[in-house]
Amino acid sequence: MSISAESVRFDQDQMWVSLSDGRVLGVPLAWFPRLMGASQAEREAVEISAFGLHWEGLDEDVSVAGLLSGRGDAGGIGGEAA
Repeated sequence: MSISAESVRFDQDQMWVSLSDGRVLGVPLAWFPRLMGASQAEREAVEISAFGLHWEGLDEDVSVAGLLSGRGDAGGIGGEAA
């Protein structure tokens, strides 16, 4: 079974991703500097695909596999790029 993102929401410090298997992942925005510095409107302009999350206006891509592995952006605290 392939796990995919179904929805994403944000609070002040976290990104919450609901997955197709019922899990909800909370990851620190500090792992994704572009998202952390973005406006709420920019964050909400997310495109969800079978592979992950994409923000065209921010040039940001976050894979479900990367989230499950605990990876953030290369420049973020989370480590390697997702």
